[in-house]
Amino acid sequence: MSTAPIFADEEWRLPSRGKVAMLSLITGECGIFSIFVAAYLYYIGRSISGPTPRILEAPIFNTVCLLSSSLTIWLAEREIERGRMRAFGAWWGITILLGLIFIAGTALEWHTLIFHDGLTIHTNLFGTTFYSLVGLHATHVIVGLIGLSIIMIFTLLGRVNRSHAERIQVFSLYWHFVDAVWVVVFTVVYVVGR
Repeated sequence: MSTAPIFADEEWRLPSRGKVAMLSLITGECGIFSIFVAAYLYYIGRSISGPTPRILEAPIFNTVCLLSSSLTIWLAEREIERGRMRAFGAWWGITILLGLIFIAGTALEWHTLIFHDGLTIHTNLFGTTFYSLVGLHATHVIVGLIGLSIIMIFTLLGRVNRSHAERIQVFSLYWHFVDAVWVVVFTVVYVVGR
């Protein structure tokens, strides 16, 4: 009977440095978001003056757009793996458009809350925690949009090709993270918090 390991013929390879780095970043960001979510939940109902979470209207359309962008970026990933650069660029562009729609919707929501409802970051605890949590997420979306746009510029210049598929997948992890965090933020702010 042989005592050799079953997988002795397979060579072990280090995982992708890019994926390890991105997953490390995402892990750290999860910790930051957890703190902001906990603060929001802790302070729900503690404001004694000013607007309360009842004034919030769930941004359903914005949410559909942002969550749909996870599908479009995944489709872009598939196309670059196949070397279909036009299709990659199209799906990547749609992802950018969906992210921009989300940010525009957030800006409109904030405009209404500030100028119509009188809710600012200084109004009460609700305002402080709402703008901190939703603003943290919006900042991450904007950072993602900047990255997506830079990649799109290089794509339009013909500098992105099939050999960059793994790098595109690494960046896509960040965008999927931003979308996943929105599910948590949406649930906490617009469902539980109201």
